[in-house]
Amino acid sequence: MKKVSIFIIICLTAWITVSNPIVNKYVASLKESALPAVKQSDPLYQRIIKNASTYEIPPSEATVDRVWKAIPGYNGLKVDITASYKNMKKKGIYDEKKLVFFQTKPKVHLQDLPPSPIYKGHPDKPMVTLIINVAWGNEYLSDMLETLKRHSVSASFFLEGNWVKKNPELAKLIVSAGHEVGNHSYSHPDMKKLTATQAREQIQKTNEVIEAATGKKCAWFAPPSGSYRDETIRIAAQLNMKTVMWTVDTVDWRKPAPERLIERVMTKIDKGSIVLMHPTDSTAKSLDRLITLIEQKNFKIGTLSELMSEERIME
Repeated sequence: MKKVSIFIIICLTAWITVSNPIVNKYVASLKESALPAVKQSDPLYQRIIKNASTYEIPPSEATVDRVWKAIPGYNGLKVDITASYKNMKKKGIYDEKKLVFFQTKPKVHLQDLPPSPIYKGHPDKPMVTLIINVAWGNEYLSDMLETLKRHSVSASFFLEGNWVKKNPELAKLIVSAGHEVGNHSYSHPDMKKLTATQAREQIQKTNEVIEAATGKKCAWFAPPSGSYRDETIRIAAQLNMKTVMWTVDTVDWRKPAPERLIERVMTKIDKGSIVLMHPTDSTAKSLDRLITLIEQKNFKIGTLSELMSEERIME
């Protein structure tokens, strides 16, 4: 009977050791703690340490630029020495392609800055965003959405509140297609000429209509025609929104030929660019080629929120 009891205890102990996450973590930590002694004497480990600073990139702090106004921060890079060593130790050969990195965050973030408009993303981030202001042009939306879907590209659509009220199904369609939505005022006024009360009403009313139609809260506000005054920016900030302008304007409302629109964008686009467009015939006909050319420059196309994120894109 004693032998059976001892056997059961041994089996239970083995089962606890294998299946208990706390025990497993402890055992793993013991194995890990044994590594340093081995690593310290390994020339490979020492070489990784020696070269690590060569690859280090410090994070960029968010700042208010004299020309470009609010610029988001951008994560830095550091070599994960232990992970890199584990990645190389099997062959025992130093290989920079097997270096493992982790991102380091800046101390000052976009939300820490005083209210200021945004004209572009971080100049080192190989990403651009397409912002599409919608107050009219329903007949071109389906073509544009189809082109974006074909390229697996997500854009940021800034919707006029009155337009959403009249076209809730189109607003839902934009969101269901995976795109971001922002606030483009309620009735497309010149925000610069409005009183504080009127400006607040334009923004709040649009937020309510967009959320009712799509279930999405807006984090970004794009004033019609880019017209604003400092008070407009402050009011948007009080409503937990940032004001967005653009880096490159397609001027598609002037109905340029597709070739002219593409040339205008591609001669000006760069890392961090915000490209302004509308649902127009010119843009609908240019979009496919435009996306292809942007991606050929090795720029990722993402939403405004992705562009403003500090997350680093590994090139």
